[in-house]
Amino acid sequence: MLRLFSALARLRRKEDGNATVEFVIVFPAIMFLVLSGLELAFVTLRHAQLERAVDLTVRDIRLNTGASPQHDEIKALICDRAIFINNCAANLRLEMIRQDPFATVTVPTDPDCTDLAEVARPVRTFENGLENELMVLRACAKINPVFPTSAMGRALVNEEGQYALTATTVFVQEPL
Repeated sequence: MLRLFSALARLRRKEDGNATVEFVIVFPAIMFLVLSGLELAFVTLRHAQLERAVDLTVRDIRLNTGASPQHDEIKALICDRAIFINNCAANLRLEMIRQDPFATVTVPTDPDCTDLAEVARPVRTFENGLENELMVLRACAKINPVFPTSAMGRALVNEEGQYALTATTVFVQEPL
């Protein structure tokens, strides 16, 4: 019994493995921060790409007088410019609403995004404006997180395991 107590006392005085214990305690916290930071960077990159694609497309619509592109053409232009949005054609939904510039804004507050659980719905509202009409264009894309098990990935996703990015812009249809 005395030998057992002395062996346990010697084992207790040894300092071998201290770095391993510190690593086991600190490593999950560091990985938590790194993965959350990477997920946030990808969200920011994709949102900036969507905003830029919508702005460039609306600029083309606004300056291309005499042409009135339809829903599919506008969606294709946005998807061509939004490089980092995977499967853009299936995950992007557009709304274009004619707006009275002298009345209150009548754009619905909740964007109409794709829903993987439902059958594809027709376009919610998409009206080409006449010359000098105020138009609101909103694009909403559903994105799969890169690291869905990270803290940021879990915080962003909805029931389908995706998060929504929206870009809204307003423009006036230029006259011929």
